[in-house]
Amino acid sequence: MQRGLLFFLLLISTITSVYGYELILPKNKNSTVETNYILFLGKANNGENITINNEKVFTSSNGAFAHSVKLKDGENRILVRSNFNTQVYKVNKKNKVKNNEIKLNEFEIKPATIKKDNTPLRNTPIDSGMNRISHLFKDTTILINGDFGDFYRVLLSKNQEAWILKKDVEIINPKNSDIATFINMDSKKFSNAQLQTISFTKNLPYTIEDNDKEILFKIYNPELSQNSFYTLNIPKPQKYTYKVSLDNGTYSFKVNEIPKNLSDYTIVIDAGHGGSERGAIGGLGDEEKDINLKIALELEKILKAQNLNVLLTRECDGNIDLATRVDFAKSNDANIFVSIHLNSIGDSQMNIHKMRGTSIYYYNKHSKPLAEILEKTVTKSAGTKRNGIHPGSFAVLRPTEYISVLVEAAYMINPLDTVLYKKEDFAKNIAQGISNGIIEFITQN
Repeated sequence: MQRGLLFFLLLISTITSVYGYELILPKNKNSTVETNYILFLGKANNGENITINNEKVFTSSNGAFAHSVKLKDGENRILVRSNFNTQVYKVNKKNKVKNNEIKLNEFEIKPATIKKDNTPLRNTPIDSGMNRISHLFKDTTILINGDFGDFYRVLLSKNQEAWILKKDVEIINPKNSDIATFINMDSKKFSNAQLQTISFTKNLPYTIEDNDKEILFKIYNPELSQNSFYTLNIPKPQKYTYKVSLDNGTYSFKVNEIPKNLSDYTIVIDAGHGGSERGAIGGLGDEEKDINLKIALELEKILKAQNLNVLLTRECDGNIDLATRVDFAKSNDANIFVSIHLNSIGDSQMNIHKMRGTSIYYYNKHSKPLAEILEKTVTKSAGTKRNGIHPGSFAVLRPTEYISVLVEAAYMINPLDTVLYKKEDFAKNIAQGISNGIIEFITQN
């Protein structure tokens, strides 16, 4: 009996030794990519030493490891070796298809109309990043005078141009385009808000400049002209949100001072990802969506205890698209929107010392003060490394009707952070840090 048990234990030990480490990424031993790096992510057994292409890989106390390899064009043979076994991964790096050199094509001014609401007007012909200068409404008439790749160049004035995707507009015959003329403008003050309106006979393009003491709202191309524009100089309080709306050529620009009392606040907590959208995966197989939800539920309890009205975009595991999350916040008149995530890396080299800790993202200028506070309070509460605040053009952050931030609590793939987020009190500590930051932001002068 004892001999049989001993044999069984030796067999299990042998099987473990044969397989050794467990890789989460890459999923296949043979793959084709267009990236510059490939990430090896997984878990090592106790006492197992791992090298990748003869470079020693750091393993955390719980076995998690992450290591990236720079790829050359063509086939890459990557050797993963440990005390127990050796495996070979083959990665074929494809050359990205290079378009012919794109040149600016200039032409005579043509009118065009916007096909749908919320169409980005950009200051560069790039369909990403922090280059949005407004979001145009459906049936807005613009002037275009050139194209560059997938973009039309938009003529706002003699000294200012912009860019818009070709697919978002329809060129129209000038003979069929009515000239937009100015009607009037008005201004009203309320106890906690200011409303300014400006009316034209049709929809025109606009830009918004959020400066230190005021917001500049500019309307372009009255009478299809490049020589004039209208500017509304709108003062703003220290803490504010704003909204632009359009009704038959009448623009309404409303700046709201955010409430001063905790009981007047509505906080929307957004647990990132969910359902089939798992988010980032950790070296131990943890899924980001689950940790996000744990933090969100803890934060809900803490904030409700502070007499705040708290709503969650999701209370369980399920698929919710970004537009639905934004609409939920707007329809519930959210004052503050906090989206909770854990970080990963893009097509870059893994650095476990730099790509670690808590990062806070914001998009609009009025959200930056909350981001700055949270970066301090969250890292203090959870013991994570301060990884800075960063501008980020995420869909849930772009609306101006509420203060919005995205909290990357830690890096899912960093083995050092894995030790932190596997602790039982991690979600509660992150939530406490977020709550502390929100309360500080609301109550500070």
